[in-house]
Amino acid sequence: MRRRDLLSEALAGTLQRPVRSALTSVGTVLGVGTFVAILGLTATASSQIDDRFNALSATEVTVEDVARQKNEFVDLAFPPDADARVGALNGVENGGVYWPVRLAEGATVRSSPVAATPGGRRIQVVAASSGVLRAAGPELAEGRLYDSWHDATGQRVAVVGAGVAADLGITTLETRPVVFIGDEPFTVVGIASDVERKADLLMSVVVPRSTAQQVWGPPQGGATMLIETRIGAAAQVAGEVATALDPAHAEYFKAVPPIDPKALRSKVTGDLDQLFLLLASICLLIGTVGIANTTLVAVMERTGEIGLRRALGARGRHITAQFLAESGALGALGGLVGTSLGTLTVVAVAVARDWTPVIHPATAALAPVIGLVTGLVAGVYPAWRASRIQPVEALRR
Repeated sequence: MRRRDLLSEALAGTLQRPVRSALTSVGTVLGVGTFVAILGLTATASSQIDDRFNALSATEVTVEDVARQKNEFVDLAFPPDADARVGALNGVENGGVYWPVRLAEGATVRSSPVAATPGGRRIQVVAASSGVLRAAGPELAEGRLYDSWHDATGQRVAVVGAGVAADLGITTLETRPVVFIGDEPFTVVGIASDVERKADLLMSVVVPRSTAQQVWGPPQGGATMLIETRIGAAAQVAGEVATALDPAHAEYFKAVPPIDPKALRSKVTGDLDQLFLLLASICLLIGTVGIANTTLVAVMERTGEIGLRRALGARGRHITAQFLAESGALGALGGLVGTSLGTLTVVAVAVARDWTPVIHPATAALAPVIGLVTGLVAGVYPAWRASRIQPVEALRR
């Protein structure tokens, strides 16, 4: 039997029952489509992870104050001019020191000077130099950030998040609202609606570091420095910052550089691949069973046809090749449709999320082949059963 005749017979057998063939291919379509969509979406998501990591996490260095572990008599290792020292390092954009303020027992944050006024809340208060606010990249709904002058002169000003402002009943800064932290008044100069880093600042009342030290003293649990760097400079800054802060006691500081973006991307991509490729394998298994079942039923229905072919001289290998070709055609058709649907899914998700779709050419080329192989594997047993049918027994039915 020539290949052209074989393909013609396979196509005729497939189109003879188009609805059944279409339903049989659904499992393969889902499996191959899921395969293409998974690889495409994970590649697309990985590129977005790289972009966002470079834009934010790769430009962030934190420095922890570990002086208490080295010397119990040191309350705060960061010098008063820590912002200026770190700002002088090459590659640093902004940087500052912050710590959570521990208020006295029963002290609350309120917008009224009367301590007994209902509505006082245990809102977190953060002492932060002006460099922290700049490094956090806030988006202001109203007002401004306090600056180095407020730091140097110990001004009683505060920046609050939009949620905190709403809880305190602050709707505008035109009236120069004041918040009372315990019994200490602070003028609200800015309301932040969003931040790029340190999202917990949105749920806090942020006051200048120098003012906090005057009112509540040095931090009791240590302080932290947040540094924003240029892209590519984080590792270098992390290696130099401890010496820049205190050359005599660099061991008082622990710099934490950003994690390796390649490791992060590999971990995220690996997790997604393992999870969703398992789903694709299940869909392909379902498709294989579906094609095998339908092909086996077709063998039983076409016993007379098989017997006639055998009587006219067709051998067992010819019957095997015919049914393998039919099941392979179903698998290949499902693979082609699944590849198209998977590609469209990746493009649609990328457009909806304003991403750049990424699909490796090998994925699009391999997917139809997977469908073909699935069909061939599914047709092995039915084709073997068909080849074992004897002409005399078949013609008697």
